[in-house]
Formats: sequence, structure tokens, C-alpha cells
Amino acid sequence: MSFSNLLKVAFKAILNNKARSFLSMLGIIIGVAAVIVMMAIGQGSKESVRKELSTWGTNLLTIRPGADMRGGVRQDPSAMQTLKMADYQSILSEAKFVTKVSPEVTASGQAINGANNTTTSCYGESPDYLSIKQWTIQEGTCFTEEDVKKSAKVCVVGKTIVDELFSEGQDPIGKTIRFKSIPFRIVGVLKSKGYNSWGMDQDNLIIAPYTTVMKRIAAQTFFSSIVCSAVTEDLSDAAIEDLTAILRRNHKLKDEADDDFTIRSQQEMMETMSSTMDTITIILVVAAGFSLLVAGIGIMNIMLVSVTERTKEIGLRMSVGARGLDISNQFLIESVAISLTGGLLGVALGGLLTYLCNTVVGYPAVIPMWSVFLSFAVCTIIGVGFGYIPAQKAARMDPIEAIRYE
Repeated sequence: MSFSNLLKVAFKAILNNKARSFLSMLGIIIGVAAVIVMMAIGQGSKESVRKELSTWGTNLLTIRPGADMRGGVRQDPSAMQTLKMADYQSILSEAKFVTKVSPEVTASGQAINGANNTTTSCYGESPDYLSIKQWTIQEGTCFTEEDVKKSAKVCVVGKTIVDELFSEGQDPIGKTIRFKSIPFRIVGVLKSKGYNSWGMDQDNLIIAPYTTVMKRIAAQTFFSSIVCSAVTEDLSDAAIEDLTAILRRNHKLKDEADDDFTIRSQQEMMETMSSTMDTITIILVVAAGFSLLVAGIGIMNIMLVSVTERTKEIGLRMSVGARGLDISNQFLIESVAISLTGGLLGVALGGLLTYLCNTVVGYPAVIPMWSVFLSFAVCTIIGVGFGYIPAQKAARMDPIEAIRYE
């Protein structure tokens, strides 16, 4: 029997049992749609995180104090005081692969303007910080190096601070607010960045000269961290090696001693987050993939029932010359056709759900094209794999016994 005739017979059998065939496809439809949606959400989340991190600068380098052992107890890195003014000045004058540097001192507390107040964080930085972290001044200007030298009580604020402390339409430039009882004159307002992927309000911050925050608020002589901008993203590793050598020399660390600081690049953070998101996506896809296994078992069950119901038909075909291979191929084609049709409908449903996820829910979701081809490949494997046993059962029938079957 020719392949075209086998196709006609197989599709005629499927169309003769539309309801049963659709129910057989339903498991495949749901399984494929679930896999595509999970992969789309995982891919969309990864792209969203990468986009979020890239807004901080792809060539960003962050130096933080490292953990230390004291009395046999490992100390919290945030409590260490290893980053000093000398480190900042050495980096400024000696680092070959760094363009901009800003020491960082942070403090949390209440910002107050008249009867209005809000909880926020105050960042002590240099003027280069805005360029390093890709902040843009929307109104006013940034504080200057002269303000840093004088420990001036001036600041740049985020949009949330303006909304919380000032009435609508009120110009904040030149106004004075208080942070932990210290008055700060606002010289600039940052362009809004909104919430990040972790739900943090990026506009809820005050940026002031680091000398002001160190002396007047934190009362400390060390930095919480130092942020730098590498010349290019490709030179981040070279910059890290250069910075490591400078800091180890400044801290008088012996060759065998561990670093008392850590340097992390933005690229490293992106790779870590991407790896985490890939792991989560795999877990979600595997969970959704179990529904395809159940759907395959359902197809095998339906095909076994179909073989039993059509026993006499199989006997008649064999008696007029159909070979066992022809009968086997007929049922395999039916199984694959059900599986692939279900896969096609599943891809369409997955695309619709992904579209709704983007437009209605507002959650980022991107369907990778390879996931569609993978879905069809899996459906073909399911059709052949779970249709093989019913097909072999049909092919091995004795035509005489099949014709007598009631």
C-alpha cells in the first residue's frame, strides 16, 4: 500500500472519531502550551533582568570589604573597615583600565520637609557616580567636586522623594530638606527609573557628596564600597586584576594572604542571574513536560482501543494483501497525526497565552523560536513512541482470527 493511501486511511479514521481524537489531542495541547508559556516566561524574565542590570552600566565594577576571621569567628563584610580614602586616591591616580571612580557611603533614615516625611536611603558619592550608574539629571544640576571638598550640605534627589515631600507642582530645586536632622539643599532632581525587577523603587534615594555623609551623618572614616567604570566591558577582567594589585599593595597583604575585599563586575552579575533564571526555567519546563508524558500514555490507550475496535477491518485488509508493515504504518501515522495536530494547537494556545501575559498581566514573556521546533520534535517522538505498541499489536494479528473477531 502506498504512503498516500496510508495517509488517507489514517486521517479518515481520525475524522470518523472526532470527539475521541480531540480528547486524545487535549493532553498534548495543554502540555505543549504549558511548556511554551513556561519557557516564554523564563526567557522574558531573563531578558528583563539583563535589561535591568544593563541600566546600571555593563562595565560597572563594585569593590566591597571582604569577610575576615577574628578570634575564630568570620565577620560580616559590611562591618569591615578595609576601604579607606587612600584606596580611592590610589585607584584615581594609578588604575589604568578605569575611567570613573566613586567612593560610596550609605545611610538609611527619615527625609523630612515640613509636615511631610518618608523613609529613604542617602548615598554619599562623588559627582562621577551619576555617570557610572547611568543616572540623568532631569532638573537642576549635580553637586561639584568643590562641594565634595567643602563637605557641602547639598544633594540630588529621586522622583519619589519629590513626590513624597513636596506638593504637586512645587519646584524642589533650591529647597531644603532634612535627613537625620541634617539640612540638605536640593540642587538637582534625577530622571525617574521606576521599580526594578526585584520590586525596589529606584527613585527613592538621596545622593550627596560622600564627604558630607561620612562626616555629618555616618560619622565614619571608611567607605561602604567603591564603584568604578571600566574603560570598556571587554576590559573588565583586566581592570579587576589592576584594582586587585593596587588594593593588595595598599593593604600590605602578603602573597599567601587572602584578599580583604571583593571586586564584582556587572557582567559577572548578569551571568549569575542568567544562570539562576535558566535553572528556574528548566524546573518549570520539566514540571510542565510531565503533562506531555501523561498525554502520550493517553494516546497509546486510545490507539489500543482503536486497534481492538477495528480488529475485523484489520483482518479484511490483511486478507486482501495488506502486509503487517502497512497495518503498522497506518496506526503509527494516526498516532503521529494526533500528536502533531495537538502540538500545532498547543503552540497556538501557548502563543495566545504568552500574548495575554504580555498585554493583560504585563509580565514580560518572550517565546524562543527553538522552543516551537522542540515542541514539534517532542510531539513526533510521543506519536511514534506511544503509537508503536498499538501499531505492533495490529501488525501481528492473525487475519483469520481477526475476521472472526466480534
